[in-house]
Amino acid sequence: MGLIGHNGGPSLDGGRSWRTHCWRAARHALLPTLPIEVVRGRVRRAADLGLDYRTYASVRAQTGHDVVAFLFSSNALRATMVQPAAPADVAVKLAGVRAERLGLAVAPLSVPALALANPALDDCHPAPFALARWSEARDRIRAALGRLPRDGVILVGAHGLEADWCAAGRLAGYLPAERYFGA
Repeated sequence: MGLIGHNGGPSLDGGRSWRTHCWRAARHALLPTLPIEVVRGRVRRAADLGLDYRTYASVRAQTGHDVVAFLFSSNALRATMVQPAAPADVAVKLAGVRAERLGLAVAPLSVPALALANPALDDCHPAPFALARWSEARDRIRAALGRLPRDGVILVGAHGLEADWCAAGRLAGYLPAERYFGA
């Protein structure tokens, strides 16, 4: 008979190999086994979003929710004041995304110029300033999202400072533009 609080299982005093075996068995029991139809559906959904499966699966595992929208900074779209339209390769990928597509116009680019030059975007909003206070960045991101669930939105940006917007807005994740659109 064991001590109070003992679960009656084997002792873990057996050595490293026994502890490793116990750890692996417990870890394996925690991981779900998905039916192949579910995996196929998720692979299709990742393709619809323009993501590789590994990225999509990690976002889903982290948040527990599907990706419902993307926030694209104008820097990620390579939109400038001189040329507010995204390059052809970016515009083609953007048009193929099967989720809500929101643009964030980084100053000095205006929101109307970004919206007019990129018809594939569903809506455009002003981006937080690069060195904005945390609360200001959070408020701008929340205003851009409206009623969308924050943990279902991925931010695609081109600069490290834009990655902070993801944390401020409590978004599902951040993807660098090079990774999402290619080099």
